[in-house]
Amino acid sequence: MAGHAEISSGTDPRAAFIGAMRRVATCVTVVTTDGPGGRHGATVSAFSSVSADPPTILVCLKSESRIARAVVVNGALNVNVLPQGSADIARRFAGLDDARIGDRFDGIDTIGKRGVPPAIDGATVFCCSLKQSLVAGSHLIVVGEVQEVRDGMIEPLAYLSGAYHRVVPASENCDAARSV
Repeated sequence: MAGHAEISSGTDPRAAFIGAMRRVATCVTVVTTDGPGGRHGATVSAFSSVSADPPTILVCLKSESRIARAVVVNGALNVNVLPQGSADIARRFAGLDDARIGDRFDGIDTIGKRGVPPAIDGATVFCCSLKQSLVAGSHLIVVGEVQEVRDGMIEPLAYLSGAYHRVVPASENCDAARSV
């Protein structure tokens, strides 16, 4: 089959998995929370809808991370789908500025009062209450029931092969050529 690669018997399955997952494009999200467990935010690529009735999403957070612990204690989270042009915000919440900035939220425009998960201005935001969580391997799967949606109305920032990308619609000519 064209384009199909098999894992050879000498290949490390973990490395093969990570390599293949790098070729799966995802939208870039920042999960935020605030409450008794503290105000935290982290860049996350594992985000998906679960159900429309009731509106439910899931995100995967490193089990031992501050954000995972805070989401569980706070019982609420926002999933901020970053708009194109927000790579600096994605890097900030991925921790790349932590050595020089004490608070990841410094200089980031957010909506909402203290004690409520911050919504990043311009992002499409899913405001959720925590429904359940489940540890799977190194991550905590967090299931949130969506209480409110703020549609940023802007194409999302995407992540693929270790770099940020713009989402660009395929042209009809390109699609027609592929079907031949």
